[in-house]
Amino acid sequence: MGRRATIVVLDGLGAGHAPDAADFGDEGANTLGNTARAVGGLEAPNLATLGLGNVEDIEGVPPTDRPRASHGLMVERSSAKATLAGHWEMMGLVLDEPLPTYPEGFPEEIVMRFEDETGREVIGNRPASGTEIIEELGPDQEKTGSWIVYTSADSVFQVAAHTGVIPLQELYEACEKAHKMLIGEGSILVERVIARPFHGSAGNYERENENRHDYGITPFENTYLDKIKASGKEVVAVGKIKDIFDGKGITRHLPGQPDDGAKVGAVLEALNELESGLVFANLVDFDAKYGHRRDPEGMARNIRRFDDRLPELLDVLTEDDLLIVTADHGNDPTFKGTDHTRERVPLLVVGGGEPQDLGVRHGFYDVGATVAAWLGVEKEDLPGRNFLR
Repeated sequence: MGRRATIVVLDGLGAGHAPDAADFGDEGANTLGNTARAVGGLEAPNLATLGLGNVEDIEGVPPTDRPRASHGLMVERSSAKATLAGHWEMMGLVLDEPLPTYPEGFPEEIVMRFEDETGREVIGNRPASGTEIIEELGPDQEKTGSWIVYTSADSVFQVAAHTGVIPLQELYEACEKAHKMLIGEGSILVERVIARPFHGSAGNYERENENRHDYGITPFENTYLDKIKASGKEVVAVGKIKDIFDGKGITRHLPGQPDDGAKVGAVLEALNELESGLVFANLVDFDAKYGHRRDPEGMARNIRRFDDRLPELLDVLTEDDLLIVTADHGNDPTFKGTDHTRERVPLLVVGGGEPQDLGVRHGFYDVGATVAAWLGVEKEDLPGRNFLR
């Protein structure tokens, strides 16, 4: 068996103090620190032994004299605080210019074309929390059969539909048409189109997260994923990694539904079978279920659930394995609004020699450079520095 690397992204689990947080209106945001304070301290003993408390002041997660992992922080270079930007940067692509956002809703010409091409009218068309706009407009949609279209502070075109009114396949086909309109005709007007199916009745609507589907931009250049794949090694995507990279550079996809626990199970499944290559996983519940919904208690419980599963991941590692636990942006559940927050992210690395203090890395792409070096893959012209000695 050859060398293997595993990256686990705890989506939205930032560590505050981004040097440009004020530019994004996010000064004071700190997902880990503020969540811990809000609940009277986190319970994360296994993350503590790795050194999570050594990189940020987190109530309930004290620093340790002998961390089991190399530990540090990363500052994002991309002009965004979005999932796609964070993951792309980890794999060597930096977005120097932010993608378009729509704080006033989408222009009339976009909405009218979407209505014409899908044969249904649009309601909503404004920035909103998905759960809130579905509760508000769900009854109207059940009566009219319209699409609920909304956006956020991110560059996304989200289409919600009650699956008892509009079949799931029709929702997917509509989102494919929106993807072609907004991404596939030369101009990039959004980062992602997202299908958001839901079911239930007024006052009790539930989103079908297992049937959510993202239609994103294809990376415009090769990434570390492409280089690893081209070297003949496997790249196994867990969760929404496949959607984030539009399948580019990926050899196998494990959905890991319906929750983060299942995604940890999918990582273990991949490691049980993988001979050589990369397992790249996104644990989305931190962001989707707790950050956006401003639920610090739920966030704290999910941190504990991941912490409880962490020994299973550590137990399967061999001397030929590298495990990186990090995040892609912040989503402080105690902060104003419902959107992502500009923060540094924690970096914990198990394997690759004696644990060391990695300091503050300026650019998420050091993750990709380190993984490539570990797997013996040439980085060529991609940015990043291997942080292992």
